[in-house]
Amino acid sequence: MERVPVLKIGDILLVSIQIDMEDQVALQLQEDLADRIVATGCHGVIIDISALDIVDSFVGRTLATIASISRVLDAETVVVGMRPAVAITLVELGLSLPGIRTALNVELGMEMLRRPPGDDLAFADDDPAAVP
Repeated sequence: MERVPVLKIGDILLVSIQIDMEDQVALQLQEDLADRIVATGCHGVIIDISALDIVDSFVGRTLATIASISRVLDAETVVVGMRPAVAITLVELGLSLPGIRTALNVELGMEMLRRPPGDDLAFADDDPAAVP
């Protein structure tokens, strides 16, 4: 079975999903991430899904579960690189991904993790080109 690599960058774990997320791979990622959070003491997890064309309901629920497990282990999760079709599918499936913040790319996700969870609006306000 293929595994999704988990890279450590400072106090952030970066997961870039480059393979098809079959159910067993998603469950293994969930376990691997929990183990790495405990082993490293990291306080942030970025999951890059930009290579995924499709996210089914099981993978969507697994992402939400990963965020919940991470939160219990004192780490916050940001999902980055979500394609419009994936976002539409998640909404159509009724999956709101509670506890997961999103960003357009890894760089923005890392910046988001440097800010307190309630500071997302300030994050958007920092961009002078942002439209209110």
